[in-house]
Amino acid sequence: GTVREGAAPADAAATFELTSPPLADVVRDINKYSNNVMAQQVFLTLGLLRNPSSGGMRAAPEDAREALKQWLRERLGESLDGVVIDNGSGLSRQTRVSAALLARVLQRAWGSAVMPELMASLPVTGTDGTLRRVKSNSSGRAHLKTGSLRDVQALAGYVLGASGKRYVLVAMINHPNAGAARPALDALVQWTINDSARP
Repeated sequence: GTVREGAAPADAAATFELTSPPLADVVRDINKYSNNVMAQQVFLTLGLLRNPSSGGMRAAPEDAREALKQWLRERLGESLDGVVIDNGSGLSRQTRVSAALLARVLQRAWGSAVMPELMASLPVTGTDGTLRRVKSNSSGRAHLKTGSLRDVQALAGYVLGASGKRYVLVAMINHPNAGAARPALDALVQWTINDSARP
């Protein structure tokens, strides 16, 4: 009738076992609905994988940060000066990443084996996730992840132009009036879609 802390007997049978959904399903839930708690858990899991000596008992944020930076260095082959990753959810005033770097990550992901899962995980304009309420000519033509904090609005992903060409789009606004920038971001998406109308 009470909870007691201690080691289970060596011959005790497991009471239950829980198997995680496949990573693609987890990432889809994170991206479609901006699930910050799940994003942080995936981030910390990177740290566990990088430091197996912890025996799976301690997920250290510093291990996760280094694992992510190592992943970026291996794929982009460049200096990450100025890049600061504070946590896995992006809900941090200390995190620093450029739009150019994020665009390169998305370009690299486009040619990777996991591209279909990544695309399927991103909210589709006017259709689902955090972009389901966007009603415009862009409906169904853009797979974009949104991001926001006080004084920050961001959008990143892929846009299918009217010409049939697919574009990487990244926009970040850091300003006390960033909350008023939503129409500008929507206009940028629409401008990208209207590529055949440009010279």
